[in-house]
Amino acid sequence: MIILASASPRRRELMKLITDDFTAVSLDVDETVPENCHCCVSEYLAVLKAEKGAELYPDDTIIGCDTVVEIGGKVLGKPKNADECREFLKMLSGKTHDVTTSCCIMSCGNKVTFSKTTAVTFRNLTDDTIEWYISTGEPFDKAGGYGIQGKGSLLIEKINGDYFNVVGLPVSELNQQLKNFIKEI
Repeated sequence: MIILASASPRRRELMKLITDDFTAVSLDVDETVPENCHCCVSEYLAVLKAEKGAELYPDDTIIGCDTVVEIGGKVLGKPKNADECREFLKMLSGKTHDVTTSCCIMSCGNKVTFSKTTAVTFRNLTDDTIEWYISTGEPFDKAGGYGIQGKGSLLIEKINGDYFNVVGLPVSELNQQLKNFIKEI
């Protein structure tokens, strides 16, 4: 069986584009990244989630995923409150940033990890637009403080890369990687 180790309803919906034959589970994983970690943050967290899933479901194929927003070398996670969300949106306003989603597929001691990056350019945002968006409540469970698939789409000027990657699951790449992985195990 395929286990998607994710609480994200968006990832669960996107996974259905690949297969209906999977189970999504929420895992209690400490997502604190060690200060001395010099790897890709999203990759580190995707592996952590897949490893936790493999502990709980040792006979299954586990998919762990994580998405990060990065601008100017700073990783923007999920905003803790309205002030942090405001800070994130002001940072992103009128600029291009990277959204990286990493996936780790594990089964029977085998593992493959990959990352996909999409460049997203925001429109110049007024303070009123930022306050309106925060008031929707949408940004608080999303990396970078916005959701491209919702009202956050109104903040975006253009993207260069995979749209689904920005939502949180690089569907086409994951489909190919999963097919190759299953053939090899």
